[in-house]
Amino acid sequence: MPESQNIEQKELALQLFEQQFKRSAELVCHAPGRVNLIGDHTDYNDGFVLPAAINYGTTIAVSAREDNVVKVYAHDCEQQTNEFSLTEIVFDQQMMWSNYVKGTLQALMKKHPEIKGANLVVTGNVPQGAGLSSSASFEIAILKAFTQLYQLDLDGVNAALIGQQAENDFVGCNCGIMDQLISAMGQQGHAMLLDCKDLSFEDAPIPDDLMLFIVNSNVKRGLVDSAYNLRRQQCEAVAKYFGVSALREVTMAQLNAAEDKIEPELFKRARHVVSENTRAVNTLKALKANDMATISAEMKASHVSLRDDFEVTTKEMDGLVEMIDSVLGTKGGVRMTGGGFGGCVVALVPTALVEQVKDVVNSNYEKEFGLKPSIYLCNASQGAFR
Repeated sequence: MPESQNIEQKELALQLFEQQFKRSAELVCHAPGRVNLIGDHTDYNDGFVLPAAINYGTTIAVSAREDNVVKVYAHDCEQQTNEFSLTEIVFDQQMMWSNYVKGTLQALMKKHPEIKGANLVVTGNVPQGAGLSSSASFEIAILKAFTQLYQLDLDGVNAALIGQQAENDFVGCNCGIMDQLISAMGQQGHAMLLDCKDLSFEDAPIPDDLMLFIVNSNVKRGLVDSAYNLRRQQCEAVAKYFGVSALREVTMAQLNAAEDKIEPELFKRARHVVSENTRAVNTLKALKANDMATISAEMKASHVSLRDDFEVTTKEMDGLVEMIDSVLGTKGGVRMTGGGFGGCVVALVPTALVEQVKDVVNSNYEKEFGLKPSIYLCNASQGAFR
């Protein structure tokens, strides 16, 4: 899908701003969503992840105000308008999307208490609840808008930390740092191996003849309410058993040696995380070497581990992976991506096989599972702060 879609989004945001506020916006900002190629449920365990920013995202048109009031028009939400004061930020049970704005600005004010209010128009094309991180894209777009509006000294890594803090402390989802950091710091045409322990990262080129092929299973899920937080607690319990801060510090040899002392379910959860870290590092090396057979094998092993050890896939996602794998073999890779319990599968597909993979999904998925798939062909795009 061409970058022109983001240009259209910017034009739409500027047009909507004029309609809502009867004046022109001062500036317009965009932050991408992301897809994680490999490394799921490793981020909050201080591990490795390998995401890419994608050319779907959140666009915000904004202008400054003299007072502390923030007025937001969210074009894609059912209840579209929200207004609050920066001096009185309260969680809103009725209008959940507004909490991303409130939480992000509350966290920003801890570092930059000097900010004032703003008028904002928000529009986005990241599919909600698909595991492509519409929420992080939203948070990073807000932070980019306020950074430019008030000339704040805020870099991409600190913006990511503020976005994560908003989601953890205000929204109530214990996400790791990956989503916000790739939205802020992704490089066009590249995936990023991010070390979630020290936030260092290394970019790896995605070969030109590969498309990011994403299929939303359209199995609905809610991360905040789902078993996501339970999985996190299970991982922390195993780290505690070993007396370390996170599963990143545990080797496969140590884990295997303690198998008979750890509750079987907890052992499986930990085995997924420890093995997934290795797979993420191996995939970075394989991308750099353009070694598709290794990428294919690592993505397949990741899906099996998420299915059997971490138990976050669904029959629909497993079915999609099998369908796509039947076409790709070792010429591409496919796995579920994101938090799980629904959402998307991601595939690296040679351009020559894109139509064939599309046909397999469109011909078989609805017939087998009674749900229509949504297919997104993506390119790796630039982060908001890069």
